Amino acid sequence: MAALLAIHTIAFAYMVSIASSGVRAGPVTYIFGDSMADVGNNNHFPQSLAKANYPWYGVDYSTKQPTGRFTNGRTIGDVMSARFGVPPPPPYLSLSMNDDAILEGINFASGGAGILDETGSYFVQYLSFNTQISYFEQTKEAIKFRIGDAEAEKLCNDALYLIGLGSNDYINNYLQPFMADGQEYTHDEFVMLLNATLDSQLKRLYDLGARKIVFNGIGPLGCIPSQRVKSGTGQCLHHVNEYVKEFNAQVTKLLAALNAALPGAQMVLADSYPVVMELIENPQKYGFKISNTSCCNVDSTVGGMCLPNSRLCANRRDFVFWDAYHTSDAANEIIANKMFADLNALTGSTPAPAPGPGLASTPHLRSALTPAPL
Repeated sequence: MAALLAIHTIAFAYMVSIASSGVRAGPVTYIFGDSMADVGNNNHFPQSLAKANYPWYGVDYSTKQPTGRFTNGRTIGDVMSARFGVPPPPPYLSLSMNDDAILEGINFASGGAGILDETGSYFVQYLSFNTQISYFEQTKEAIKFRIGDAEAEKLCNDALYLIGLGSNDYINNYLQPFMADGQEYTHDEFVMLLNATLDSQLKRLYDLGARKIVFNGIGPLGCIPSQRVKSGTGQCLHHVNEYVKEFNAQVTKLLAALNAALPGAQMVLADSYPVVMELIENPQKYGFKISNTSCCNVDSTVGGMCLPNSRLCANRRDFVFWDAYHTSDAANEIIANKMFADLNALTGSTPAPAPGPGLASTPHLRSALTPAPL
Protein backbone atom coordinates (compact mmCIF):
# COMPACT_ATOMS: atom_id res chain seq x y z
CA MET A 1 0.00 0.00 0.00
CA ALA A 2 3.10 2.16 0.50
CA ALA A 3 3.57 3.54 -2.99
CA LEU A 4 0.07 5.10 -3.49
CA LEU A 5 0.91 8.67 -4.38
CA ALA A 6 -0.78 12.06 -4.60
CA ILE A 7 1.77 14.67 -5.66
CA HIS A 8 1.64 18.13 -4.17
CA THR A 9 1.64 21.37 -6.13
CA ILE A 10 5.42 21.63 -5.72
CA ALA A 11 5.93 18.48 -7.78
CA PHE A 12 3.65 19.59 -10.58
CA ALA A 13 5.20 23.05 -10.73
CA TYR A 14 8.61 21.41 -10.97
CA MET A 15 7.43 19.08 -13.71
CA VAL A 16 6.09 21.97 -15.75
CA SER A 17 9.22 24.09 -15.31
CA ILE A 18 11.51 21.29 -16.45
CA ALA A 19 9.28 20.30 -19.35
CA SER A 20 9.21 23.88 -20.63
CA SER A 21 12.99 24.13 -20.38
CA GLY A 22 13.46 21.27 -22.81
CA VAL A 23 15.88 19.50 -20.47
CA ARG A 24 13.64 16.49 -19.80
CA ALA A 25 9.95 15.75 -19.76
CA GLY A 26 9.59 14.98 -16.06
CA PRO A 27 11.29 15.44 -12.72
CA VAL A 28 14.43 13.69 -11.59
CA THR A 29 12.90 11.25 -9.12
CA TYR A 30 14.42 9.23 -6.31
CA ILE A 31 12.16 6.52 -4.92
CA PHE A 32 12.46 4.92 -1.48
CA GLY A 33 10.15 2.27 -0.15
CA ASP A 34 9.05 -1.33 0.17
CA SER A 35 7.59 -4.00 -2.11
CA MET A 36 4.91 -1.70 -3.52
CA ALA A 37 7.72 0.33 -5.14
CA ASP A 38 10.50 -2.24 -5.60
CA VAL A 39 11.32 -2.72 -9.30
CA GLY A 40 14.03 -5.33 -8.90
CA ASN A 41 16.49 -4.45 -6.12
CA ASN A 42 15.75 -7.63 -4.17
CA ASN A 43 16.50 -9.73 -7.25
CA HIS A 44 20.17 -8.99 -6.55
CA PHE A 45 20.06 -10.76 -3.18
CA PRO A 46 20.51 -14.52 -3.58
CA GLN A 47 19.25 -15.27 -0.05
CA SER A 48 16.35 -12.80 0.09
CA LEU A 49 12.98 -14.28 1.06
CA ALA A 50 11.21 -11.20 -0.31
CA LYS A 51 11.49 -11.57 -4.07
CA ALA A 52 9.02 -11.59 -6.95
CA ASN A 53 11.25 -12.82 -9.76
CA TYR A 54 9.17 -15.81 -10.78
CA PRO A 55 5.91 -16.43 -12.66
CA TRP A 56 3.18 -15.23 -12.35
CA TYR A 57 4.66 -11.87 -11.42
CA GLY A 58 5.14 -9.78 -14.55
CA VAL A 59 2.55 -11.71 -16.56
CA ASP A 60 0.97 -8.40 -17.63
CA TYR A 61 4.18 -6.36 -17.77
CA SER A 62 5.32 -5.18 -21.21
CA THR A 63 7.93 -7.94 -21.41
CA LYS A 64 5.54 -10.59 -20.03
CA GLN A 65 8.41 -11.58 -17.74
CA PRO A 66 8.99 -11.17 -13.98
CA THR A 67 11.10 -8.11 -13.18
CA GLY A 68 11.07 -8.08 -9.39
CA ARG A 69 7.87 -6.01 -9.26
CA PHE A 70 5.43 -7.38 -6.70
CA THR A 71 2.41 -7.28 -9.00
CA ASN A 72 1.22 -8.78 -12.27
CA GLY A 73 2.30 -5.73 -14.26
CA ARG A 74 3.20 -2.14 -13.45
CA THR A 75 3.70 -0.42 -10.15
CA ILE A 76 2.08 2.94 -9.52
CA GLY A 77 5.50 4.49 -10.03
CA ASP A 78 5.74 2.90 -13.47
CA VAL A 79 2.42 4.39 -14.53
CA MET A 80 3.34 7.81 -13.17
CA SER A 81 6.72 7.79 -14.91
CA ALA A 82 4.95 7.16 -18.21
CA ARG A 83 2.67 10.12 -17.53
CA PHE A 84 5.73 12.26 -16.82
CA GLY A 85 7.17 11.11 -20.14
CA VAL A 86 10.23 9.40 -18.67
CA PRO A 87 11.23 5.77 -18.09
CA PRO A 88 10.70 4.43 -14.56
CA PRO A 89 13.83 4.94 -12.44
CA PRO A 90 15.96 1.77 -12.49
CA PRO A 91 16.76 -0.27 -9.36
CA TYR A 92 19.85 1.00 -7.56
CA LEU A 93 21.50 -2.42 -7.39
CA SER A 94 21.39 -2.74 -11.18
CA LEU A 95 23.54 0.36 -11.67
CA SER A 96 27.15 1.40 -11.67
CA MET A 97 27.96 4.80 -10.25
CA ASN A 98 29.34 5.60 -13.70
CA ASP A 99 25.89 5.24 -15.27
CA ASP A 100 24.18 8.37 -16.54
CA ALA A 101 21.02 7.11 -14.82
CA ILE A 102 22.24 8.39 -11.46
CA LEU A 103 21.62 11.91 -12.79
CA GLU A 104 18.07 11.06 -13.88
CA GLY A 105 16.57 9.19 -10.95
CA ILE A 106 17.00 5.91 -9.08
CA ASN A 107 14.69 3.48 -7.32
CA PHE A 108 16.10 2.37 -3.95
CA ALA A 109 12.94 0.55 -2.80
CA SER A 110 13.24 -2.96 -1.44
CA GLY A 111 10.59 -5.55 -0.62
CA GLY A 112 10.32 -6.09 3.13
CA ALA A 113 11.66 -2.68 4.14
CA GLY A 114 10.12 -0.58 6.88
CA ILE A 115 10.86 2.55 8.86
CA LEU A 116 12.46 0.47 11.62
CA ASP A 117 15.64 -1.50 10.97
CA GLU A 118 14.23 -4.60 12.65
CA THR A 119 11.25 -4.64 10.30
CA GLY A 120 11.78 -7.22 7.57
CA SER A 121 14.65 -8.91 9.38
CA TYR A 122 13.22 -12.38 8.75
CA PHE A 123 13.44 -11.78 4.99
CA VAL A 124 17.22 -12.21 5.45
CA GLN A 125 18.41 -9.88 2.65
CA TYR A 126 16.79 -6.57 1.77
CA LEU A 127 17.53 -2.83 1.93
CA SER A 128 16.28 -1.16 5.09
CA PHE A 129 15.25 2.48 4.80
CA ASN A 130 18.43 3.56 6.57
CA THR A 131 20.44 1.52 4.07
CA GLN A 132 18.50 3.06 1.18
CA ILE A 133 19.42 6.50 2.49
CA SER A 134 23.07 5.46 2.78
CA TYR A 135 23.03 4.34 -0.85
CA PHE A 136 21.56 7.70 -1.83
CA GLU A 137 24.40 9.35 0.10
CA GLN A 138 26.90 7.34 -1.97
CA THR A 139 25.00 8.29 -5.11
CA LYS A 140 25.28 11.97 -4.28
CA GLU A 141 29.04 11.63 -3.93
CA ALA A 142 29.15 10.01 -7.37
CA ILE A 143 27.01 12.84 -8.77
CA LYS A 144 29.42 15.40 -7.30
CA PHE A 145 32.29 13.63 -9.02
CA ARG A 146 30.39 13.77 -12.32
CA ILE A 147 29.08 17.35 -12.34
CA GLY A 148 30.70 19.18 -9.42
CA ASP A 149 29.51 20.10 -5.94
CA ALA A 150 27.33 23.08 -6.83
CA GLU A 151 25.45 21.37 -9.66
CA ALA A 152 25.05 18.21 -7.60
CA GLU A 153 23.51 20.21 -4.77
CA LYS A 154 21.12 21.91 -7.18
CA LEU A 155 20.13 18.60 -8.75
CA CYS A 156 19.38 17.09 -5.33
CA ASN A 157 17.50 20.19 -4.16
CA ASP A 158 15.33 20.20 -7.28
CA ALA A 159 14.64 16.46 -7.42
CA LEU A 160 11.44 14.83 -6.26
CA TYR A 161 11.63 12.24 -3.48
CA LEU A 162 8.85 9.67 -3.25
CA ILE A 163 8.80 7.59 -0.06
CA GLY A 164 6.42 4.72 0.60
CA LEU A 165 7.02 2.97 3.93
CA GLY A 166 5.21 1.92 7.09
CA SER A 167 3.03 -0.99 5.98
CA ASN A 168 5.70 -3.59 6.78
CA ASP A 169 6.25 -2.05 10.19
CA TYR A 170 2.75 -3.30 10.94
CA ILE A 171 2.09 -6.45 8.92
CA ASN A 172 5.64 -7.83 9.18
CA ASN A 173 6.52 -6.50 12.60
CA TYR A 174 4.03 -5.07 15.11
CA LEU A 175 1.16 -7.40 14.14
CA GLN A 176 3.32 -10.53 14.11
CA PRO A 177 3.27 -12.40 17.46
CA PHE A 178 6.86 -13.61 17.03
CA MET A 179 8.28 -10.08 16.63
CA ALA A 180 9.40 -8.32 19.81
CA ASP A 181 7.96 -4.87 19.04
CA GLY A 182 4.37 -6.09 19.23
CA GLN A 183 5.04 -7.50 22.69
CA GLU A 184 7.14 -4.62 23.98
CA TYR A 185 5.11 -1.57 22.97
CA THR A 186 1.55 -0.38 23.24
CA HIS A 187 0.32 1.02 19.95
CA ASP A 188 0.71 4.60 21.18
CA GLU A 189 4.32 3.83 22.08
CA PHE A 190 4.90 2.11 18.75
CA VAL A 191 3.62 5.10 16.78
CA MET A 192 5.91 7.35 18.80
CA LEU A 193 8.85 5.06 17.93
CA LEU A 194 7.96 5.11 14.23
CA ASN A 195 7.55 8.88 14.26
CA ALA A 196 10.82 9.54 16.07
CA THR A 197 12.71 7.21 13.72
CA LEU A 198 11.13 8.74 10.63
CA ASP A 199 11.93 12.23 11.93
CA SER A 200 15.67 11.44 12.03
CA GLN A 201 15.55 9.72 8.63
CA LEU A 202 13.82 12.62 6.88
CA LYS A 203 16.27 15.06 8.47
CA ARG A 204 19.09 12.92 7.15
CA LEU A 205 17.63 13.10 3.64
CA TYR A 206 17.22 16.85 4.04
CA ASP A 207 20.89 17.16 4.99
CA LEU A 208 21.71 15.28 1.78
CA GLY A 209 19.81 17.87 -0.26
CA ALA A 210 16.23 16.54 -0.37
CA ARG A 211 13.65 19.33 -0.27
CA LYS A 212 10.57 18.12 -2.16
CA ILE A 213 9.40 14.99 -0.37
CA VAL A 214 6.11 13.14 -0.82
CA PHE A 215 5.55 10.57 1.93
CA ASN A 216 2.85 8.03 1.12
CA GLY A 217 0.46 7.44 3.96
CA ILE A 218 -0.52 3.85 4.68
CA GLY A 219 -3.72 2.55 3.13
CA PRO A 220 -6.39 0.48 4.95
CA LEU A 221 -4.19 -2.48 5.89
CA GLY A 222 -7.01 -4.08 7.82
CA CYS A 223 -8.79 -4.69 4.51
CA ILE A 224 -6.01 -6.31 2.49
CA PRO A 225 -6.54 -10.05 1.89
CA SER A 226 -3.78 -11.20 4.27
CA GLN A 227 -5.49 -9.38 7.13
CA ARG A 228 -9.12 -10.09 6.25
CA VAL A 229 -8.54 -13.84 6.51
CA LYS A 230 -7.48 -13.39 10.14
CA SER A 231 -10.95 -12.15 11.05
CA GLY A 232 -12.39 -15.60 10.47
CA THR A 233 -15.30 -14.10 8.54
CA GLY A 234 -13.41 -12.30 5.78
CA GLN A 235 -14.19 -8.87 7.17
CA CYS A 236 -11.78 -5.95 7.53
CA LEU A 237 -9.86 -5.77 10.80
CA HIS A 238 -11.13 -2.54 12.30
CA HIS A 239 -8.40 -2.20 14.91
CA VAL A 240 -5.67 -2.44 12.24
CA ASN A 241 -7.31 0.33 10.22
CA GLU A 242 -7.48 2.45 13.37
CA TYR A 243 -3.74 1.90 13.90
CA VAL A 244 -3.11 3.10 10.35
CA LYS A 245 -5.25 6.21 10.77
CA GLU A 246 -3.30 7.15 13.88
CA PHE A 247 0.01 6.61 12.09
CA ASN A 248 -1.05 8.81 9.17
CA ALA A 249 -2.24 11.54 11.53
CA GLN A 250 1.06 11.57 13.42
CA VAL A 251 3.11 11.64 10.21
CA THR A 252 1.05 14.60 8.98
CA LYS A 253 2.01 16.50 12.13
CA LEU A 254 5.65 15.47 11.75
CA LEU A 255 5.87 16.74 8.17
CA ALA A 256 4.30 20.05 9.16
CA ALA A 257 6.84 20.43 11.96
CA LEU A 258 9.75 19.64 9.64
CA ASN A 259 8.52 22.16 7.07
CA ALA A 260 8.40 24.80 9.77
CA ALA A 261 11.85 23.97 11.13
CA LEU A 262 13.88 23.26 7.97
CA PRO A 263 14.45 26.12 5.49
CA GLY A 264 13.15 25.25 2.02
CA ALA A 265 11.60 21.95 3.09
CA GLN A 266 8.42 21.06 1.20
CA MET A 267 7.24 17.76 2.64
CA VAL A 268 3.71 16.46 2.26
CA LEU A 269 1.69 13.39 3.15
CA ALA A 270 -0.11 11.66 0.30
CA ASP A 271 -3.16 10.19 2.02
CA SER A 272 -3.70 6.83 0.34
CA TYR A 273 -6.26 5.62 2.85
CA PRO A 274 -9.45 7.04 1.27
CA VAL A 275 -8.28 6.20 -2.25
CA VAL A 276 -7.76 2.51 -1.58
CA MET A 277 -10.83 2.24 0.65
CA GLU A 278 -12.92 3.63 -2.19
CA LEU A 279 -11.66 0.92 -4.51
CA ILE A 280 -12.33 -1.73 -1.87
CA GLU A 281 -15.82 -0.56 -0.96
CA ASN A 282 -17.00 0.33 -4.48
CA PRO A 283 -15.03 -1.88 -6.89
CA GLN A 284 -17.78 -2.04 -9.51
CA LYS A 285 -17.67 1.70 -9.95
CA TYR A 286 -14.14 1.33 -11.29
CA GLY A 287 -14.58 -1.75 -13.42
CA PHE A 288 -13.60 -4.34 -10.79
CA LYS A 289 -15.69 -7.20 -9.45
CA ILE A 290 -13.76 -8.45 -6.41
CA SER A 291 -11.88 -6.54 -3.73
CA ASN A 292 -11.95 -8.83 -0.69
CA THR A 293 -9.62 -11.54 -1.96
CA SER A 294 -6.75 -11.88 -4.43
CA CYS A 295 -6.52 -12.98 -8.04
CA CYS A 296 -3.86 -15.52 -7.08
CA ASN A 297 -6.08 -17.20 -4.50
CA VAL A 298 -3.21 -17.21 -1.99
CA ASP A 299 -4.89 -15.56 1.01
CA SER A 300 -4.01 -17.20 4.31
CA THR A 301 -3.36 -16.30 7.92
CA VAL A 302 0.33 -15.99 7.02
CA GLY A 303 -0.31 -13.97 3.87
CA GLY A 304 0.68 -15.31 0.51
CA MET A 305 2.67 -14.61 -2.63
CA CYS A 306 1.60 -15.64 -6.12
CA LEU A 307 3.73 -18.76 -6.59
CA PRO A 308 4.27 -20.48 -9.95
CA ASN A 309 1.82 -23.21 -8.89
CA SER A 310 -0.85 -20.68 -7.86
CA ARG A 311 -4.20 -20.89 -9.61
CA LEU A 312 -4.87 -17.51 -11.26
CA CYS A 313 -8.28 -15.92 -11.55
CA ALA A 314 -9.98 -16.06 -14.95
CA ASN A 315 -9.83 -12.30 -15.50
CA ARG A 316 -7.05 -10.36 -13.76
CA ARG A 317 -8.80 -7.06 -14.51
CA ASP A 318 -11.64 -8.09 -12.15
CA PHE A 319 -9.48 -7.96 -9.01
CA VAL A 320 -8.25 -5.00 -6.94
CA PHE A 321 -5.63 -7.23 -5.29
CA TRP A 322 -3.08 -9.38 -7.09
CA ASP A 323 -1.81 -11.37 -4.11
CA ALA A 324 -2.44 -11.25 -0.37
CA TYR A 325 -0.57 -7.94 0.01
CA HIS A 326 -0.28 -6.07 -3.28
CA THR A 327 -2.67 -4.29 -5.61
CA SER A 328 -3.03 -5.38 -9.21
CA ASP A 329 -1.78 -3.67 -12.35
CA ALA A 330 -5.34 -2.51 -13.08
CA ALA A 331 -5.74 -1.02 -9.59
CA ASN A 332 -2.35 0.66 -9.84
CA GLU A 333 -3.42 2.33 -13.05
CA ILE A 334 -6.60 3.62 -11.43
CA ILE A 335 -4.60 5.09 -8.55
CA ALA A 336 -2.09 6.73 -10.91
CA ASN A 337 -4.91 8.25 -12.98
CA LYS A 338 -6.35 9.61 -9.76
CA MET A 339 -3.04 11.31 -9.11
CA PHE A 340 -3.36 13.32 -12.31
CA ALA A 341 -6.89 14.31 -11.35
CA ASP A 342 -5.40 15.52 -8.05
CA LEU A 343 -2.80 17.55 -9.94
CA ASN A 344 -5.57 19.34 -11.80
CA ALA A 345 -7.43 20.09 -8.59
CA LEU A 346 -4.37 21.20 -6.65
CA THR A 347 -2.89 23.47 -9.29
CA GLY A 348 -5.89 24.67 -11.25
CA SER A 349 -3.97 23.52 -14.33
CA THR A 350 -5.23 21.18 -16.99
CA PRO A 351 -2.50 18.73 -17.96
CA ALA A 352 -4.03 16.29 -20.40
CA PRO A 353 -2.19 13.00 -20.49
CA ALA A 354 -3.80 10.44 -22.76
CA PRO A 355 -6.11 8.39 -20.53
CA GLY A 356 -5.08 4.79 -20.12
CA PRO A 357 -7.51 1.88 -19.99
CA GLY A 358 -8.13 2.34 -16.28
CA LEU A 359 -9.35 5.89 -16.65
CA ALA A 360 -11.26 5.23 -19.84
CA SER A 361 -13.22 2.45 -18.21
CA THR A 362 -13.95 4.36 -15.01
CA PRO A 363 -15.91 7.51 -15.87
CA HIS A 364 -16.61 8.40 -12.24
CA LEU A 365 -12.95 8.45 -11.20
CA ARG A 366 -12.48 12.20 -11.03
CA SER A 367 -15.66 12.94 -9.12
CA ALA A 368 -15.67 9.97 -6.75
CA LEU A 369 -12.02 9.99 -5.69
CA THR A 370 -11.79 13.54 -4.40
CA PRO A 371 -8.29 14.57 -3.32
CA ALA A 372 -7.61 14.59 0.39
CA PRO A 373 -6.49 17.93 1.86
CA LEU A 374 -2.72 18.24 1.90
